[in-house]
Amino acid sequence: MTVNVLMPALSPTMEQGKLAKWLKNEGDKVKAGDVIAEIETDKATMEVEAVDEGVLARILVPGGAENVAVNTPIAVIAEEGEEIGPAEAPPSTPAAPAETVAPTPAKAPDIPASAPQEAAVVAAVPAAPAATAAEPAAPSPAVAVPEIPADTTLIPMTMREALRDAMAEEMRRDPNVFVIGEEVAEYQGAYKVTQGLLQEFGPRRVVDTPITEYGFAGLAVGAAFAGLRPICEFMTFNFAMQAIDHIVNSAAKTLYMSGGQINCPIVFRGPNGAAARVAAQHSQDYAAWFSQVPGLKVVAPSNASDAKGLLKSAIRDPNPVVFLENEILYGKQWDTPMLEDFLIPIGKARIARPGTDVTLVSFSIGVTHCLSAAEALAKEGIEAEVVDLRTLRPMDVPAIIESVKKTGRCVAVEEGWPQCGIGAEIAARVQEEAFDYLDAPVLRVTGRDVPMPYAANLEKLALPSVADVIAAAKAVLYR
Repeated sequence: MTVNVLMPALSPTMEQGKLAKWLKNEGDKVKAGDVIAEIETDKATMEVEAVDEGVLARILVPGGAENVAVNTPIAVIAEEGEEIGPAEAPPSTPAAPAETVAPTPAKAPDIPASAPQEAAVVAAVPAAPAATAAEPAAPSPAVAVPEIPADTTLIPMTMREALRDAMAEEMRRDPNVFVIGEEVAEYQGAYKVTQGLLQEFGPRRVVDTPITEYGFAGLAVGAAFAGLRPICEFMTFNFAMQAIDHIVNSAAKTLYMSGGQINCPIVFRGPNGAAARVAAQHSQDYAAWFSQVPGLKVVAPSNASDAKGLLKSAIRDPNPVVFLENEILYGKQWDTPMLEDFLIPIGKARIARPGTDVTLVSFSIGVTHCLSAAEALAKEGIEAEVVDLRTLRPMDVPAIIESVKKTGRCVAVEEGWPQCGIGAEIAARVQEEAFDYLDAPVLRVTGRDVPMPYAANLEKLALPSVADVIAAAKAVLYR
């Protein structure tokens, strides 16, 4: 089996480096631990080690090459006598780190389904400084900002159908992708999101599990460490608390703790937040919980089109992605482009509605509240701009700041609790980066600071409403 040697990420901020020289030549035999190359950054010189025994079959990036993007394949190690296919030129676009202060989507190698296993071991020269941040650099998937041609066919599609199609397309594309969780196979999914997958892909790739989130989440994380790409479904993210150790301590931290040697390409997906009268233990919004963790990417789409494009990107991403869906949105329809391979970059917000008077920032079902509020405000002569975050980590802070610079006012909307929430992060970042542009304090519209009631009338009072958003927008406008 061939193994790709990748350009390593040596620090949380490293995007590219210089491959200074090769210490081994094509055809040389290597053993695990042999130093095969040296790379340079602006801070240090590092060594790249082989992780397996074999032959250095092909050098993909020559010594002396500058600006080599992190995670670019730089060489191939093969078993002695093994033949490998013709070399492909590595992409020249530098990859972005998994988390930056002002993240923007970046390109990285789009790994085909038949690609060999990737691995690289990095050993620091003693004089090299130790990394001080908590998250290693890792690229976003190879996606570009979607440009939908004018003649693209748009069809009505529910979010449930969009998620199913995204998984099916990626499972056809890559045999390493599989789905695991409770009732995902025979029952077709608790919310019918996995409907039809068992019939097409069979029980080895659509795996029903016992009711033990700790067990099947751990199994999925281990499979990701071994090179597969699991889609781990939680019937609700409330149940993910049973598996929190696997998500936070294993999936999120292992790339950093292994010095960049072990990736965890896994998607944890399922409904998050309130549904309808399922009470406190089944209604919690975990967006702020997961978005606080270095090493995770957190996605929360608000419509079917974004759900499809973002889930496909999440499945291809080499990092663990927490994909937060909303049960109330599953059955709602949106026009979705019928493109052959529709991808949306992780970490890129969108302007859901342009405006000039006030910025409304939200994600997931909160965007629908903001859009409804914006329509109502427009009837009173107030033009609200709605920013759909789409991704919570990395958060597209520049998109928020640019909107606030235009409007001078900001309201952050979420279903979660107010303390240490997404809205609190938005408020902090706006006052740090756009304070001089503000004409009013940043206001938050959140769920009430109580466990979710079961009674329908109390549940309605506990959740943010369109009326709450309208009132907040008028408050920052002093109306």
